[in-house]
Amino acid sequence: MTGITAKKCFLPALLCVGLLLVFGGCTKTEKKKGQETKFEIDKVYERGPLTAHVRVNKGKISIAETVLVELEASIQPGYEVQMPKVDKVLENFGIVDWHNMGNKLDANNNVVSRYQYRLEPFLSGNYAMPAFTFEFHDVNSPQEKKYELTTEPIDIEVTSLLGDQRSELVIADIENVVEMPEEASLRWLWAAGGAAVVAVIGVWFYLRRRRIERLVRIFKPAHEVAYARLRALVKDDLIKAGRVKEFYERISNILRHYIEHRFDLRAPERTTEEFLSELQGTDVLGASDKERLGEFLKHCDLVKFAKYSPAAEQIQRTFDLVKDFIEKTRSDERKIDVTGAVEAGQTVEIRSA
Repeated sequence: MTGITAKKCFLPALLCVGLLLVFGGCTKTEKKKGQETKFEIDKVYERGPLTAHVRVNKGKISIAETVLVELEASIQPGYEVQMPKVDKVLENFGIVDWHNMGNKLDANNNVVSRYQYRLEPFLSGNYAMPAFTFEFHDVNSPQEKKYELTTEPIDIEVTSLLGDQRSELVIADIENVVEMPEEASLRWLWAAGGAAVVAVIGVWFYLRRRRIERLVRIFKPAHEVAYARLRALVKDDLIKAGRVKEFYERISNILRHYIEHRFDLRAPERTTEEFLSELQGTDVLGASDKERLGEFLKHCDLVKFAKYSPAAEQIQRTFDLVKDFIEKTRSDERKIDVTGAVEAGQTVEIRSA
């Protein structure tokens, strides 16, 4: 009886070991394939016991895309290396996400460390990924003298919002709109369906509100929220569709809400004249920034209310101005409550902290 029990326990255990070996082998193979094709640029630098790699997945991206940068350091035994402080040297890119890939030993018993950073461009144009500095020292040296290995900048091309098509855009009016007659026999069905939809939405809002109340409050800097809205604006590609007025309405609202969250000025609820009048009486911005902001808002009003058709270059400059202003005035001190702010593609109320 004991032998039969042992046999029954042994067979499932053997099956589990076999599955682990199979799936473990598959994962390792896929990782190698990804490493071979993921990065277009791979620069190698050496100094003494240290070998460093700077890898970039693309040398050309659009302003709506991100670029993946991987930093790898291989240090010989008896030495320690400190990875570069990427956030301290970036100028034309912002960090969207980063990940510590961990340490491992290679065939020569060297310690290999890898970090990956997902970066987004601030403006279109040709920019250089900055030089990164690796520091290392001998762990057995009582003075712990530090040595440096500095890489070279890598050129990245960021294409504009409009791409290669920079011709003037015209909004086409909708003509010959005809209202379809509604059949009287189906009206009660529409009424019942509408009531059911309202009931479902009401229940959904009630349950969602209860769930949000139980969530831990999450806060983000005002510039991160603004950048997320700019990325969504670019993704919608309103310019290509000829919806220039809608583009200007949204980008104006993005900047106005950023100013409200960042400087506690009630920009969204006021007219351009009212807001600029209040802005002149504050010292939150310099004179040049106030002037540029005033020109931007008046330009947006021309498009939104005076049916002004801007040239393609003006549209691009408008987008670049907003992103440049946000980057110039960004601060981690002003936080916004974004708990549940992005759920199923919808935006809910955001409150300043």
